[in-house]
Amino acid sequence: MSADQPADLPTDASPFDRVMAALDALHAEDPRRVEVAGERLPQELWHAGRMSAWLERLHASPDERMRLAVRGQHLQRWTVPRGDYPEGRVGYLTWRRDQGQRAGETTARLMREAGYGEEEAEAVARMIRKQGLGRDAGAQAVEDCACLVFLENYFADFSRQIDHDHLIRIVQKTWKKMSPRAHELALGLPMSGEARALVEEALAG
Repeated sequence: MSADQPADLPTDASPFDRVMAALDALHAEDPRRVEVAGERLPQELWHAGRMSAWLERLHASPDERMRLAVRGQHLQRWTVPRGDYPEGRVGYLTWRRDQGQRAGETTARLMREAGYGEEEAEAVARMIRKQGLGRDAGAQAVEDCACLVFLENYFADFSRQIDHDHLIRIVQKTWKKMSPRAHELALGLPMSGEARALVEEALAG
């Protein structure tokens, strides 16, 4: 779908609204489903919504570029499964890099089609690739939201699939990439006693 004519938008919709609608149309193509409040939703569309929800808690007034980067960060990941890459850390990092590159390119293209300038489109693509992490506010916002969605929704199951020492290292590495505000929000998450104990052990290490 082109960002010029996303479905169910008025003809005078803003460039931002057109890109958000186009991103969500792509998210909605995910064949995987997740049940939320009795409704089955495309998993990637639900994930994008959680990313945006966390952004609103991280930043009082996120700008358009930051909001688009956060919404597009996980774009169409289901089309290139992790299993298509070799096992191990190198394979994982290569998969993650390629996913970021592809999501950034697609989001930038949708922005250009909607009327954004090249500089704005490329800035969002860099945020999605997390370039300048720790220095660029947009890249940091993408990382923070991704970490919070993981801790909120996936950590408990993930912790049961990986050996203890490896899990502790993962939590420590994740924590180092997060901002102080994200740390504050993460510590306020409801967690099982087991999951919270793992986080506390990692942070004490």
